[in-house]
Amino acid sequence: MVFWILLPISLSLVSLIGTWVTAPGSPCGNNTSTACCNVPTISSSGTNSPESSLFTATINAGSFLFLVFCIFHHAHILDRNRVQSMLSRIALVFGGVAAVGAFVAGNCNPTALTIGHYLGAAVSFLCICFYSLLLTVLTGKCVLTHMEWVLYPARIVSTGIQIVVTVCYTILFVQEDYMYKHIAALFEWIMSVNLELFELSFAVEFWFFSSSTLSTLMRKKEEEKPILLS
Repeated sequence: MVFWILLPISLSLVSLIGTWVTAPGSPCGNNTSTACCNVPTISSSGTNSPESSLFTATINAGSFLFLVFCIFHHAHILDRNRVQSMLSRIALVFGGVAAVGAFVAGNCNPTALTIGHYLGAAVSFLCICFYSLLLTVLTGKCVLTHMEWVLYPARIVSTGIQIVVTVCYTILFVQEDYMYKHIAALFEWIMSVNLELFELSFAVEFWFFSSSTLSTLMRKKEEEKPILLS
């Protein structure tokens, strides 16, 4: 049903529009000297009001939609290719942890609860890399749309970018040099946009999704059902 493609589209748009709309307009404030400008990271949006409230709302909505997306995608794999159920469950765990990490980061003000914010962000970024990798592997192993010949190579490129950019961001972010931190902020924005495009590509799979697919989450395999003795 066409209705189900709204999930990955909504997930992508909420994250993309939300983070860019709430981004601070001037990282330098009233002072235009280069040395005192704040590093324009995504987290900067969650520091001061009113952007911080919008930032938290965006992250909360995105985290919830991402968790729903993970569960629904797992149901789709169970319905169409149960032999890959174990790999899909592992992906679901990484996706769920990533959603929780993002939720923690979004609800911890970077200045007031710095450790909580950056710990949640670090967990989310790391798990997103593993989740993207596993979903790409599943794309190559499962036929859900018959468009895998296009989706698989595209997701390989997207996942490669996500992992490389995440590693570069992590290395540069911990540096003391001011310029390195600005480059790290650039990598963070690239990482965010790349993930949102990756999520948007799953609108193709959700075109073939149906309400009955969700029932697979509660359905037991025949060999797992108890044998009734007469």
